[in-house]
Amino acid sequence: MGENPAKNHYAQLNQGEENEMEIFGYKTQGCRRALCIAGYILSCGALRLLFYWKPEWDVWMNCIQCSLEEADIVLLRTTDDFRTYSHKTVTWISVSAFIKSRSDYPTTEEDSIFSKAIMKPSLLVRTIQVQKIRYVWNVYAKQFQKVGVLEDHYTCSAIHDKFGSGLTCNEQNVRRVMCGPNTIDVPVIPIWKLLIKEVLNPFYMFQLFSVCLWFAEDYMEYAIAIIFMSLLSIFLTVYDLRKQSIKLHRLVESHNNIMVTVCRNKEGFQELESHYLVPGDLLILKEGKTLLPCDAVLVSGQCTVNESMLTGESIPVTKIHLPQADNLKPWRVYCAEDYRKHVLFCGTEVIQTKADDRGVVKAVVLQTGFNTAKGDLVRSILYPKPMNFKLYRDALRFLMCLIAFAAIGMIYTVCVFALNGEETGEVVKKALDVITIAVPPALPAALTTGIIYTQQRLKKKDIFCISPQRINMCGQLNLVCFDKTGTLTEDGLDLWGLLPSERNCFQNIHSFPADHGLPWGPVFKALAVCHSLIVWEGKIQGDPLDVKMFEATNWVIDDSSGHQNEDQGSTHATVVRPGLQATTAPVEGITILRQFPFSSALQRMSVIAQEIGGDPQAFIKGAPETVAMLCRAETVPSNFESKLLLYTAQGFRVIGLACKSLQAGKPPAALTREEVESDLTFLGLLIMENRLKRDTKPVLEELSAARIRSVMVTGDNIQTAITVAKSAGMISPTHRVILVEANKVPGSSSASITWKSLEENKTEDYRSLDDSQTEPGVTLALGSGQYHFAMSGKSYQIVADHFRHFLPKLLLNGTVFARMSPSQKSSLVEEFQKLDYFVGMCGDGANDCGALKVAHAGISLSEQEASVASPFTSRTPSIACVPELIREGRAALVTSFCMFKYMALYSIIQYLGVLLLYWQLNSFGNYQFLFQDLAITTIIGVTMSFTRAYPKLVPYRPPSQLISPPLLLSVVLNILFSLSMQIFGFVVVQEQPWYSQTDIHSACPSVNNRERNSSSSLGLPGLRDGAHEQTDNGYKSYENTTVWLLSTINCLIVALVFSKGKPFRQPIYTNYVFILVLIGQLGICLFLMFADIDDLYSKMDLVCTPTSWRISMVGMLAVTLAVSFLVEEAVIENRPLWLLLKKTFQYHSKSHYKRLQHVLEQDSAWPPLNETFFSDSVAVTVEGNMGGHSNPTFDSSEDSL
Repeated sequence: MGENPAKNHYAQLNQGEENEMEIFGYKTQGCRRALCIAGYILSCGALRLLFYWKPEWDVWMNCIQCSLEEADIVLLRTTDDFRTYSHKTVTWISVSAFIKSRSDYPTTEEDSIFSKAIMKPSLLVRTIQVQKIRYVWNVYAKQFQKVGVLEDHYTCSAIHDKFGSGLTCNEQNVRRVMCGPNTIDVPVIPIWKLLIKEVLNPFYMFQLFSVCLWFAEDYMEYAIAIIFMSLLSIFLTVYDLRKQSIKLHRLVESHNNIMVTVCRNKEGFQELESHYLVPGDLLILKEGKTLLPCDAVLVSGQCTVNESMLTGESIPVTKIHLPQADNLKPWRVYCAEDYRKHVLFCGTEVIQTKADDRGVVKAVVLQTGFNTAKGDLVRSILYPKPMNFKLYRDALRFLMCLIAFAAIGMIYTVCVFALNGEETGEVVKKALDVITIAVPPALPAALTTGIIYTQQRLKKKDIFCISPQRINMCGQLNLVCFDKTGTLTEDGLDLWGLLPSERNCFQNIHSFPADHGLPWGPVFKALAVCHSLIVWEGKIQGDPLDVKMFEATNWVIDDSSGHQNEDQGSTHATVVRPGLQATTAPVEGITILRQFPFSSALQRMSVIAQEIGGDPQAFIKGAPETVAMLCRAETVPSNFESKLLLYTAQGFRVIGLACKSLQAGKPPAALTREEVESDLTFLGLLIMENRLKRDTKPVLEELSAARIRSVMVTGDNIQTAITVAKSAGMISPTHRVILVEANKVPGSSSASITWKSLEENKTEDYRSLDDSQTEPGVTLALGSGQYHFAMSGKSYQIVADHFRHFLPKLLLNGTVFARMSPSQKSSLVEEFQKLDYFVGMCGDGANDCGALKVAHAGISLSEQEASVASPFTSRTPSIACVPELIREGRAALVTSFCMFKYMALYSIIQYLGVLLLYWQLNSFGNYQFLFQDLAITTIIGVTMSFTRAYPKLVPYRPPSQLISPPLLLSVVLNILFSLSMQIFGFVVVQEQPWYSQTDIHSACPSVNNRERNSSSSLGLPGLRDGAHEQTDNGYKSYENTTVWLLSTINCLIVALVFSKGKPFRQPIYTNYVFILVLIGQLGICLFLMFADIDDLYSKMDLVCTPTSWRISMVGMLAVTLAVSFLVEEAVIENRPLWLLLKKTFQYHSKSHYKRLQHVLEQDSAWPPLNETFFSDSVAVTVEGNMGGHSNPTFDSSEDSL
């Protein structure tokens, strides 16, 4: 090749995207492959299993490194913290059937990946498929590129020119072969596949190893019990996975095969099945409802679409065709954030089409299959983002420690038994036995039970969870972002008043509901026509704001007018007419000729309307500040700003209205949006009321009391958002609000940022209306946390782009983020996560999907399909589910820790007991093991997790790390207490006057003969050393009886001591089942200790000891309980003590936000009120003059990127 293979061996796939991966090229080598196959055979499949768990080892052993161009295997590695590996085989596709000669190369394909991927002269294409997405090898760029999408580099005019007439049959065939079928195919996974995948889990493999060992030692009963429990666990998991697989299959199968009409270049219209569609196809949208089988961009006509599948809102959305702009910018860049208003998304339903003067409604296919919006949603469920939670990492480390313990025990066992001349087979069995004792096979199952119980409790409270692993994460949440409309406030808006304006003066306010209707005039006409409402299924449907506004006029939409099919454009327009209760109007009706839909980037919508028999007029409504800027200055009242502030500060939602007369000569279709939305006449302000939900304030107060930050992220006006934040209790009346404004400097690439105190912006006459204004003499504090930043989405974006070093500091006290787009919401959540916050996001599903997905805990208040992406869904549309989820999360997290500590201690107690007895070449008997494993630990493992969550949220969180000083100290001390007690019992029993190493009946001579006879007549199955039984040299000994009884009751002690109650769970006595189980188990253990039933003692391998010794053992256990309980309560659970130790040793939190908080507390110049910084000089200003403003953590990480 003449190229350095190492250089071309590596590349990045999906650079900058959420599913970014590193890709490495490898070539299979025959001799390596042969050696590996030999290894599989010699290891009885163990090597193959290891390669299944570690796919990278498989590739490294079987293949040699090569350039990606030569590779037949590619190794993929995720770029997240987990660095997960997977491998894919490179496949070849032939397109020779469609390209017979040079003339068959289509001209439209020259700059397309469909042309650049074909190798000449072989006419083959190299492909790989990763997470359902197909990639082809670009021969010229020497990289793998995604297919199934129309490239982004096309301009608006290029899309119209190249694809406006449709693809030729040949082009379509080539694309179809490369892209594959246009289906979101999620096959129902066969049960056998799910079973194999589950069984090959390392945990079950360890259990299989343990069970085989126990069968070899005739330890049948527990082996059978473990097999039964494991099978039950496997079947439950498989059943759950199968159910999810069927649900997902049903979710997507509906639109996988729909009949569609496409336009073929030179061949006209053609009907075909939707799975044949390819990017670039020209789709014809007919009258009536249509389910979209792909993502497409509208190139002619207009559509009304139900996008509830994507947004969670069943509100019809109007889509308009892509402009034929003669611009060199790619079409998505040219349309900026508004590109969505031209795009029809897969899975959404077209409910109405309106053709323009060019005839039919057409759309060019943009994306197919899993590349579509719905495909992306399905992939996010199939391949969820792995969770980086310390608990699971620490659990693995803890297991490693237990394995290290086991290794020490194995060496000790081998030494003891080998030196005493035991058979090699026996020595190996005893040594391997130590692993199954030290590492509890039931640990993962025990940890899962707590999560399952929590999930059931949440279900009872109408909170549903599709990602159970995230429940523990909810226990760590310390910041929750809330959407405003529909989440904190009621979903609908009520009309409160209309403030009309005439001759640049505001008139008297018209209040709603009013006895008299609105007078006829331009304002009335604006309310009647400036909307995107449609009649759907006999009801007026659309944005709730539009519906309320239109209903106030008492007019009706003439449904029949929208379905005529004459050639003139006007016949396809919507007509509104006076209703039965409407006030008399001098017109028969008004025709809406053209709509420019609402754009979140432009913050407005407009329509061109015409009175029947009159001249056309334009009507605009939107954010008041935006509308006023588009109006002629002489029509805007001079007190516009103070009036706007007056109403927004009271929490009202305010809409600006404007109009303009248009020239009769020019057809509406020929006018651009810029021409229509300029030189307007200001008509007035529409004031709407958005009430807080009843639960909002108490819930936010509860979170605040628990020191959990609440942040508002909304698409609404910043002033309205601030007022709602104040009335909801997010911002305290004594705290100051600082408005952060960032703007791009006109005519340059730099930007400016300014901090303004909101109180200083207010006019004198407005002060009296501001609820948050403090009384004279009460100063507004500016200490740490005594101020709140508020900023708009535009400012947030500029800060993120130009003032990156300020962003962490702004987020530290940022409480209100207004006018935020969906992508900005997701970005904000991720920025909070970078500061080491555990972030919850609560939204109603609309526009919040992305943020719900990236948050540690996304809680959707919508039951639409969009909520599938959210880990949690609340059936009750109230934020009361947030503290509920945090409570249950904290309880589940504490339960996991308790269970972990208990399982670790139980295995170490048993391990220590066995190692002590190994010293005398003795061990526990099978029934002794069975009693400890099954009757004690299994039942405790099941019932310990029944304890419910504590109803009050305390102002601190449970620890998130297993490897934390209090937890480690607790485990280590309890191990020492157990070890001390067992060694003490082991040594002291040998000092007793009645003790004999050879005669196990010396302590109770009265039962000597009786015991001897009964034990010899018992042919007990399942005992590990049957040969020794007859001479009583097997397991029976005074040491065995002492150590076993002490260790068994010690397991009950640690279960009680570790069962935490307050402050995260209810007191342990409320878990009646667990308490009854402990009492019952203790009763059985004491019965075994004090009963002299010969047959029972024989079966349990116990020997009779004097009553005084039994009482001594009870004394030892009582001392251990007292010491253990005292240490746990006085030291481990003593929060003030640990806080004092932290202070003494000057321990500072490693969390970025805590460190930053500490830095800012020392910085007297922060926040820099009434100061402006410019992005080109900011480095000098910040680092040179105000060192405190530079955050080294973030500056350094920025530089390294």
